[in-house]
Amino acid sequence: MKPTIYDVAKEAGVSTATVSKVINNTGKIGDKTKEKVLRVMEQLNYQPKAVASAPRGKLSHSIGLLIPDLANPFFAEFARSIEDCGRELGYSILICSTDFQKANELKHSSFLIEKKVDGIIIISGSQDESFIKDLLDKQIPAVIVNKELTTPLPIDSVSVDDFFGGYEATKHLLELGHRRIGTIQLGELMLGKERLRGYKHALEQYEVKYEKSLIFFCSPNATIEESKQISLEILSSPNRPTAIFAGNDILALGVIHAAMELGLPIPDGLSVIGFDNTVLSAMSNPPLTTMAQSIQDMGRISINLLLEGIKGIQRNKQKIQLRPELVIRKTTKGIYSVNSKLITK
Repeated sequence: MKPTIYDVAKEAGVSTATVSKVINNTGKIGDKTKEKVLRVMEQLNYQPKAVASAPRGKLSHSIGLLIPDLANPFFAEFARSIEDCGRELGYSILICSTDFQKANELKHSSFLIEKKVDGIIIISGSQDESFIKDLLDKQIPAVIVNKELTTPLPIDSVSVDDFFGGYEATKHLLELGHRRIGTIQLGELMLGKERLRGYKHALEQYEVKYEKSLIFFCSPNATIEESKQISLEILSSPNRPTAIFAGNDILALGVIHAAMELGLPIPDGLSVIGFDNTVLSAMSNPPLTTMAQSIQDMGRISINLLLEGIKGIQRNKQKIQLRPELVIRKTTKGIYSVNSKLITK
């Protein structure tokens, strides 16, 4: 396998942005650092692609898409939206799954640059932003989706208001009379933290005590089985919650499977709400109440913003945030309390 800019950066102990500046002879790089990078490039026999060392010329009519996990229905549906929009506009799409790994984000972004894509749409699964800075340093048009940047960067972004979504999901359960509401979130991701913040805010508004014992976290690429095992622990508690807000539809299905295994009927014995409104939500048994993200709109907006960048349209970078909507199906039901006994409406 040919060495990439990522390999050079790793061996030289610098960022890919620094390697790019050495290649393109731009920016302020110390002589020692420059000599070290050039020496490593020679040792690895690294040959920069023309796209990395010359102005961007003829368009390839291809777009790169970096997503954390193509097996996740949300990312799969988003990728399909990008593919459909791209096809209508005469663009082919190169898709790379990063598995929420920083190293894969660096490696795949380098690969896409070498393939001379005209621009890249990014759903980042890690907290590292160096590869995004590297793309901007190379003047590669890019749009970032569903990520709150930790540092200000001149890049268009499209996201969902996760705080509002977490608030509305919890509010729905509270208005049904639930007061012991558990939640399972993707704790390492900003979207999970924002949905949890919305959950806390709803409890506060309804003057319901926030209990840490009702908060659970899954890994970023959590499966139905992982969520099921966590849910079995939650639902086996003698003081179990009467409702659970799951951070996405996959986690919600894990909750439903756990409830079924324990003989706990949905929604009579437990209310469940998810997030995303993927194809799984309508196919679950019973059909899942969830917070819907407009995946098609996210894809269309992302493509349009990227094409403006590819065409060199000069404007201020945009931060577009869409609001999710509650979709009520069959997994949530109201309750009220009489003499401390829960009775279904």
